[in-house]
Amino acid sequence: MKRYILAILAVTLPLLSCAQKYIVVSKKALQLYVMNEKNDTLFQRDIACGENFGNKTTIGDKKTPEGEFKIKMMYDATSWKHDFGDGKGMRLGAYGPLFFRLNVPGFNDIGIHGTIFPESIGTRSSEGCIRMRNEDIKALYPHCHNGMKVIIEPDEIE
Repeated sequence: MKRYILAILAVTLPLLSCAQKYIVVSKKALQLYVMNEKNDTLFQRDIACGENFGNKTTIGDKKTPEGEFKIKMMYDATSWKHDFGDGKGMRLGAYGPLFFRLNVPGFNDIGIHGTIFPESIGTRSSEGCIRMRNEDIKALYPHCHNGMKVIIEPDEIE
């Protein structure tokens, strides 16, 4: 009986500690944080976010959504392509190695992902997603799980 209980605890305790972590994205500071239940910062990295200020309302508005979301699914994005509208056509690896899709109502393709534009990190240059350096999205991965809470703070528009 003791072994059975220990086996259950060995499986469930890591899930409980993982479930209490959450992500905060500051569009103002261009930072992503992983926080624990005590609001301690466990992880912090620079990001790029939507080119335009404010909350996402329509496809193509180049705004990053604001509010509380969840990671819907985490994907290997190495084979994904995207056309950035720069005349260079579809670009392989556009989203870097990983893409964490968020459950943003009305928008299926918003997420946290790597980039082929590492120089864009620290700027407002995305079409609405949260970009990270490829090594940073890989470092973020062990902190995350499907269903994890993601808070994207509103812009402070003057």
